[in-house]
Amino acid sequence: MPETIYDIAIVGSGPAGYTAAIRAGQLGLKAALIEKDPYLGGTCLHVGCIPTKALLFNAEVFDHVKEGMELGLENTAGVSLNWGAIQKRKQGIVDKHAKGLQFLMKKNKVDVIRGYGKLTGPAKDGIHTVALEGGELKSIKAKNVILCTGSSARMLPGLQPDMQVLTNIEVLSLDQIPKSLIVIGSGAVGVEFASIYKSFGADVTILEMLPRYVPVEDEEVSKELMRVYRKRGINGFVNAKVEKVEKTKTGVAVTFTVDGKQQKLEAEKVLVAVGRAPMTDNIGLEKTKIESERGFVKVDEYMRTAEPGVYAIGDIALGYPLLAHAGAREGIIAATHIAGKPVKPVNLLRIPNATYCHPEIGSVGLTEAKAKEKGYTVKIGKFPFTANSRASIVGQHEGFIKIVTDAKYGEILGVHIIGPNATELIAESVLALEMECTAEELANIIHAHPTLSEAMLDAANAVFGVAISA
Repeated sequence: MPETIYDIAIVGSGPAGYTAAIRAGQLGLKAALIEKDPYLGGTCLHVGCIPTKALLFNAEVFDHVKEGMELGLENTAGVSLNWGAIQKRKQGIVDKHAKGLQFLMKKNKVDVIRGYGKLTGPAKDGIHTVALEGGELKSIKAKNVILCTGSSARMLPGLQPDMQVLTNIEVLSLDQIPKSLIVIGSGAVGVEFASIYKSFGADVTILEMLPRYVPVEDEEVSKELMRVYRKRGINGFVNAKVEKVEKTKTGVAVTFTVDGKQQKLEAEKVLVAVGRAPMTDNIGLEKTKIESERGFVKVDEYMRTAEPGVYAIGDIALGYPLLAHAGAREGIIAATHIAGKPVKPVNLLRIPNATYCHPEIGSVGLTEAKAKEKGYTVKIGKFPFTANSRASIVGQHEGFIKIVTDAKYGEILGVHIIGPNATELIAESVLALEMECTAEELANIIHAHPTLSEAMLDAANAVFGVAISA
């Protein structure tokens, strides 16, 4: 039988990879999805976004139940957690969606091929050969290759993850809730797990080397999160330089310096959440013209590398955020470009950030500081959830919506939300920025009452000093 030559070979089955595979199938291309693990979905589905958010939902429900008296619920004072049942539910959600991906591959006629995929060099007569390790096949051939091998948690020098020194992987599979937890790093991963385990009763401390939590967000959002976390009893230090992490008889000790003063904390566990590194070692980049920087692959607006016929998407793409939804869009761009169809490149300022801590954070576009750096004269509209009726109903009053606009033309430059359902509310703002909406246009859009989204309407009106709160 003649050897199959695929239109696309996709290396990695995370959100970027499986989305590219599905779109390739929809466009009539013959696609192969190569995965080294026995399941599809990558970090996001198995040890990232999905299981983390499942635990965050449990934590939120538990917080509500603990406030049962206020909600008129009887006999909730002694409510306790069944950690085994929580973990089982989390895994059930993961397994359901992993099976769903298998179904989608069959539906779209994508061949799933097991093995560790590696480039073998440039194409020969327009055909690439991808070597496979650990699978039944030794190699496959394709006209185009999309690399989406993902990322892994960065670790502090000299440390290795185990059941005391945790990354996002180990912290999701603990056999019991730790009594105390030190979180090193206050990005999305750090503040989400701090929120989860504080809700579940752990004594949590955050150590952040920069001057504020969630440093990619607007400064006012960082300030509000720090305030709410202190109110929740989550301890924290900023400008904290970690010097040493060492095992003790009862857990872990972390030595760090703040303002020149050395301190030492002990806890049962420590979570290292200091960012992620691209997994591009040992995938054959050196055998091609592909250029990389700090392990990230250089790509153009259509996700093409310097090697003809080879694309890179997801967490390994240089200059793009390490976000599942960004990777998914990049996968659509790469597959559509390969199919010869028109496709709109990613606009980095239209990619929303979503952090699922309590309170949630959602943002898109320029922060106030970035807008000023770019030379805009800015006008701000800000509205607190304390004045929103729906926020009162759901018992979540913390936070606000902040709209950054260009004072000259009124165009919305960025929206920053901290508060209830912020990760859902941000979608309206992404659309507003995509349509180059002005604050005046947003203020003229009728929002249902009572809803949390009304706070967006009030924030738009606040740009002009005429917010109406109820």
